[in-house]
Amino acid sequence: MDISTTAFRPARRIEDLGVSEILQITARASALKRAGRPVIILGAGEPDFDTPDHIKEAAIAAIRRGETKYTALDGSPELKRAIRGKFRRENGLDFAPNEVTAAAGAKQVLYNAMMASLNEGDEVIIPTPCWTSYFDIVRISGGTPVAVPCGADSGFRLTAAALEAAITPQTRWLLLNSPSNPTGSAYGEADYRPLIEVLERHPHVWLMVDDMYEHIVYDDFRFVTPLALAPWLKARCLTVNGVSKAYAMTGWRLGYAGGPADLIAGMAVVQSQSTSCPSSVTQAAAVAALDGPQDFLPLRRDSFAARRNLVVDALNAITGITCRRPEGAFYTFSSCEGLLGRTTPEGRRIDSDRDFCAWLLETKDVAMVPGTTFGLQGHFRISYATSEAELKEALARIKIACATLV
Repeated sequence: MDISTTAFRPARRIEDLGVSEILQITARASALKRAGRPVIILGAGEPDFDTPDHIKEAAIAAIRRGETKYTALDGSPELKRAIRGKFRRENGLDFAPNEVTAAAGAKQVLYNAMMASLNEGDEVIIPTPCWTSYFDIVRISGGTPVAVPCGADSGFRLTAAALEAAITPQTRWLLLNSPSNPTGSAYGEADYRPLIEVLERHPHVWLMVDDMYEHIVYDDFRFVTPLALAPWLKARCLTVNGVSKAYAMTGWRLGYAGGPADLIAGMAVVQSQSTSCPSSVTQAAAVAALDGPQDFLPLRRDSFAARRNLVVDALNAITGITCRRPEGAFYTFSSCEGLLGRTTPEGRRIDSDRDFCAWLLETKDVAMVPGTTFGLQGHFRISYATSEAELKEALARIKIACATLV
């Protein structure tokens, strides 16, 4: 029998896609840890804090009330009320109920938006380095991601000149993330204003902003979302957020967004044929998160800030590594270009950031993510959302390892 016709043939839309390299690195590191190696994993993109008790209790109470059935497709009325209140209270944005949506994580919000709006050949401008899923979501939705490299000289931020040069008649979206994963860089009002001026000259370009790390900003940085600066953008702007990072609810899976009613309706069509409504229990928890006490947020932010300073200072003390001090999130994005071309004690030449990260995992049991994963070679990302003790130990191992390179 000819079995060739029975072999799995992947759809063309996923032929060039793969499982996230971040997940692959984490899986490898976790396997080594289970085997007894003293691995420290600095790749996880989630807070090490627990979900606050009042949020957990709200979910438990919802279960006991029997709120375990389907809800409205893109969010219960109570959740939409809480989302609208959050946008109004914290961002000065006013959305009607049919202008907000909720989904099983901000990643699904982004996916719904791209699926609802992109046709073959439509382009999405994405400043790099960026979160790896952005590119694949655009591709699987039929669009073309347009990478615009943004190096340390611009604070890993998109400039107006670079945006202007990237826009074509096929541009559908500009996708911005502030504070950023992986760099921790953030756009303040002075950074956004020139970009908004460019968008004003190109009315066919819509703006999608990922504000997931809104509450994790440091020092005197003041968070702002673009729509608050330019209300006239409301007809072509999607503002995306969620409860994962601020409220340590990564596993609960709840993202939300505010945008034009027609776009929100199109996103609901996509969601109706994929996941339907988000978990009813998670929605109850999210209402408690958005409506409840927020006093713990500054305490957690200050803890992250202390860890940021620890990591940045230690990395900058290592010859061959330079690390910019980020404005937000819980990542550092450092250059290891000063170490490339050197040789390890085992006789292995370090020619790339992937070589560097793989070597540290294999020989020093420290797991990091190479910058190439995010679109910028010669760099590496550390997540400092782990204990101070583990960070100190990992940094000591990195320093010892780098001192052995010749």
